[in-house]
Parts: sequence; structure tokens; C-alpha cells
Amino acid sequence: MKVWIKLLIGSILGIALGSFLPENPQLFDALAWLEQLAIRVGRYAIIPALVFSLTIGIYELRQDGQFWPLVLKNFLVIIGVSVFVIFTGVFITLVFPPSRIPILAEERIDIIGLDVAENIMDIFPGNMFAIFAGKGVYLFPVCVFAFFFGMGLSYDKSYSKPVISLVDSLSRIFYHIAWFFIEILGFLMIVLAACWTVQFREILRAEIFFDLILLLGIVSGALAFVILPLFLYFLKPKVNPWQVLYGYLGSAIAAFFSRDINFTLPVLLRNSKDNFGIRRRSASVSLVLFSTFCRAGSAMVAAMAFFVIIKSYSSLGISMAEVFSVSLRALAISFLLARHPGDGAYTALAVLCLGYGGGFEAGYLILKPMAFFLIAVGTFLDIMIASFASYACAQMSGFVEEKNVARFS
Repeated sequence: MKVWIKLLIGSILGIALGSFLPENPQLFDALAWLEQLAIRVGRYAIIPALVFSLTIGIYELRQDGQFWPLVLKNFLVIIGVSVFVIFTGVFITLVFPPSRIPILAEERIDIIGLDVAENIMDIFPGNMFAIFAGKGVYLFPVCVFAFFFGMGLSYDKSYSKPVISLVDSLSRIFYHIAWFFIEILGFLMIVLAACWTVQFREILRAEIFFDLILLLGIVSGALAFVILPLFLYFLKPKVNPWQVLYGYLGSAIAAFFSRDINFTLPVLLRNSKDNFGIRRRSASVSLVLFSTFCRAGSAMVAAMAFFVIIKSYSSLGISMAEVFSVSLRALAISFLLARHPGDGAYTALAVLCLGYGGGFEAGYLILKPMAFFLIAVGTFLDIMIASFASYACAQMSGFVEEKNVARFS
């Protein structure tokens, strides 16, 4: 059975289960614990698979003289797509503003920030191997280690040849270990979708978030299933964008219900390799760069929610200068969410509110009941952007092998 079908069936069963679960606090606590366990199982194999694939990928690109051109191409796409997605979301929110959301009283303000200085420090711990002692949340330090490891393999082939063979073998071994965990994700999706549905049921009952939910659903659906695929028509040679969309359905489902980038990366790596034959050297580098620096989907959701909060707090309008300023701050935040694979959109919203000031510091708390939905939509868009953009970069660099749609996993 194809991966996306397994994930879809698991999601449908989870939605059905979550829809009929009785309201019981102990039951919900148990479901939340199972959700965390499912996320950990999904993340379990990502670090070794990513480290060795990225290491050997960087080495191979260096040997062919294609590493820096591919990195430059990726960053140009990251900047372009981030600007387009964020400003599109802001524009639609201003043109079709949802209804106001009543102000909900909260006892305290959560301390939420990007911790940029700490993130930079964590990239270079006092001991290089200390990066492997983390909890598997902040992957960028591990990727930096893989970068230096891959660069070091080019030092002297008489010394590095045995290590190159070992790293290549480990890359393939851990890829197949990750394959095993992907095969059982259908069962994990039952828990994740059930937990998602229970929370969604609660915010629907509140009846005050419906307009924002509808707006986010329409905008994210239009971007992921229509607008972003259409950009693939500009690629040379020509590709079928709907075939590409079909090939990444499994990643889309996993992202939406897990609400976690790191959980979805193994599925994304497998979709890239099995469905499109994207070579390891390209897929590993591109997916790392996009999952780290291109969180435009989460930033767009945060910016849209922020303007809804402003409208809910005040009857005063917002000037175009302020709109542009907030959009630029959302753009900057989209490059700094690497440490937030499972709460990107809500963190970005909190940072926007806290940075805006003027009495809006606690504004994000009125959307706290639907934080899970904001994160789900943001993660879904982040993954779809990474999917289409990494495919586009691989296609432009000649790293894609044509595959029959019937053989898609």
C-alpha cells in the first residue's frame, strides 16, 4: 500500500475516533501522552539518517563542483517564495478580514521568544559531539556538523576513502531504518488525528474562531494545491505540477496532523527519492535548508492572525507603513524558526505581538485556544513549500530521475 494511502486511512480513523470520544479529562490526558509518544517515534530515526545523507551529499557535490551553486539557488528560492507567500497572506487578510474575536482574559503572559543568541551558541558547543545529546528538536547544529564532516572528507582521499565508504553505507542503512518507521506511521496517524480532532471540536464549539479558520483554510489550500504548483510550469524542462503534488501527498498529511517539521522530514525524504528519483546529494541539502530557513508558511499564518488580533483589540485602522513593517518582521522571523519545528506559527505570532508593543503584547493569548490549528496550517504550508521548492531546485540542477506515477510510494 502506498505511504500516502496509509497516512490517509490512519488520519480518517483518527478523525472518526476523535469525533466520538466522550469528554473526559483523564482520557484527553492519555491521548495527549500518546500524541507525544507518536511524535517521538516519528522523529526517532531522523538525526542519523539526515547526518550521514547530508555528509555524503555535501562530499559528492563538492567533488562535482556543484555545492555552492546549489546552495545559492536554494537561498534565492527561499527568499523569493518567502516574500511571495507572506505578502500574499497579509494582502488577502486585509482585503477579506475575518470577524473580530472577543478578548479572552488570561492570568499570565507566556514567555515566548526566538532566543537567537542561544541558538547561535548551540551551533558550536564546547564539544563537537555534544550536539548529539540533544532531544532531537533543534536539528541545525547537527546539520552544521554534517557540513564540516562532508567538507573534511575532501581533504585527502588516501585517508578519507575508507571513511567515505563507511559514511555512504551508514547513510543507506539509516535510510532503510527510517523507512521502517515510515511504514508504521499509518498507525501513529490514528493517535495524532484523534488528538487534533478533539482540539478542533473544542474550538468549533466556541464559535468565535470560525471566520479565521475558514480564511486560513482557503488561503493555505489555494497556495498548496493551486498557486505553488503552477510555478512549476516555469521550469525547464517542463514538468507536470499535479504529478509533483500527488507525489508529496504523504508529506502533506503527516505535516498537518503531526504539526511537526522533524516528524515529517523522513516522509519528505522518502517521497523525494522514491517518487521523483531526486538524488541524495540534492534532496539532503535542499530539505535541510528549506526546513531550517524557509518557514514562510508559519510566518504567513502568524502575520494573518496578528492583523486579526489588531482588529479585535482596536477599532482603529492600521496604516500601510505598519502593514509593511509587520510583514517585513514576519519575513525576518521566518528565517529564525529552526528551533521551533512543532510550534512555529504560534511562536512567530507571539514574537510579532511582543515586538509590536502598544498594548498588544498579550494579544496572541486570545488565539491560544486555536494555537494547535495555527501550527497545523503553518507546518503544512512549510512542508509543501519545501516539497515544491526542493523539487524545483533539483530539476533545475539536473538531479531528478523521471519515474512512473504508478510506482510512486
